[in-house]
Amino acid sequence: MEFEKIALNPGPKQIHDRVEDVVNTLVRGYDAAMGRLHLGGRKGNYDDLNFEFNGGAKDELRKKHYDKSLRLLWKAEGNTPWLSFRDCTSEELALLSMAEKTLNQDELREIKKIRSEEFQRKVDEEYTQAEKQAIVNVLSTIGHGEAYAWMVSTELLNEVKSTGARSALTMQVLEEAKHFVVLRELIQAFGCEVPRLTVWEYVLLERGFKAKGLEKFFAMNVLVEGFALSIFGMLSTLPGLEILRLFHLDESRHTGLPANYFKEFPMSAWEKRNPIAQFRRLGLIVPVLPLMASIETDLAELGIDTFEFAGSAARKILNLMNRVGFTLPIDNATFASLLNSLFNTYTSYSRVDYAERSFLSAETTKGTRERAVEAEVFHLGKAPAATPARPAA
Repeated sequence: MEFEKIALNPGPKQIHDRVEDVVNTLVRGYDAAMGRLHLGGRKGNYDDLNFEFNGGAKDELRKKHYDKSLRLLWKAEGNTPWLSFRDCTSEELALLSMAEKTLNQDELREIKKIRSEEFQRKVDEEYTQAEKQAIVNVLSTIGHGEAYAWMVSTELLNEVKSTGARSALTMQVLEEAKHFVVLRELIQAFGCEVPRLTVWEYVLLERGFKAKGLEKFFAMNVLVEGFALSIFGMLSTLPGLEILRLFHLDESRHTGLPANYFKEFPMSAWEKRNPIAQFRRLGLIVPVLPLMASIETDLAELGIDTFEFAGSAARKILNLMNRVGFTLPIDNATFASLLNSLFNTYTSYSRVDYAERSFLSAETTKGTRERAVEAEVFHLGKAPAATPARPAA
């Protein structure tokens, strides 16, 4: 294509470029100085000189989280067609239809069980009203947590460096949004009253939301997401809750993100062992202990020992903390021993048939695939055998 060129006098452009260069140096120099003094400065965490976010490309982070998240992206409509979501494309719906035509009669019957009316019948057949309410009570603790995880991950997006890390956090924001809206509707489908946040969870989530900078990684990705991963792994084999396996896979990536991020941008020794930060981390953990007591009755209704669950989750989260570099005022071995003593002290009063045990040796994740995922995420090595479900009282 040919253009009719416009002849220009080079003088004005040269003057503009010199003025722009001087003003640019002054403005950026001022913002840099104000930033060093923590008095403001440039807010955008972006390196326009290199066309990257601050920290560089770090494409390995993108490949481990952003690309993987897209490959594992699941649709609510395809997995739970009895909910109100219509998030499949016409091509995906056509594939689902074609897939159903290849199923045998037994497989088709299983597919029909997850349709709306069939799901309600299945839930009513499988669970008593008390058991349904117990499931709702336990899942709602994570449902409320997903709402906060959505808010925290949105803020954390502006704290991380590099294009790869921002793409990874962007996927987490999207997945947290999906988790909240899908889990909310799944919980409501049980037709039971959904409880409010207990004060213990309220304090935990509010403190996590108010955490400064990358300490949000500890509050959400390590502590809250580690707790959620353990709950999904514990309940994903129950009838009607199979979709929790997909939540479990997403959470495994979320809990793995801090370790991968700090490989690229290591925390300093001060960031790891700052006494104020250590006590704040401990302050985030403390509300979890009475929270376990608050759901003891609900888990007992489902044949699950709440402190075996707490011990199983604590063992994994402590391993993850050690892997990432988030330390506490006391070493992990001492803290684990203290937790076990506290659990035994409480159960000596709450149990009719109390017997001292090592709660942190328990394993409450049931599914084989879920346990393999957790062993990789938490660097557990060979996990202990799953704790069998206890008959409801």
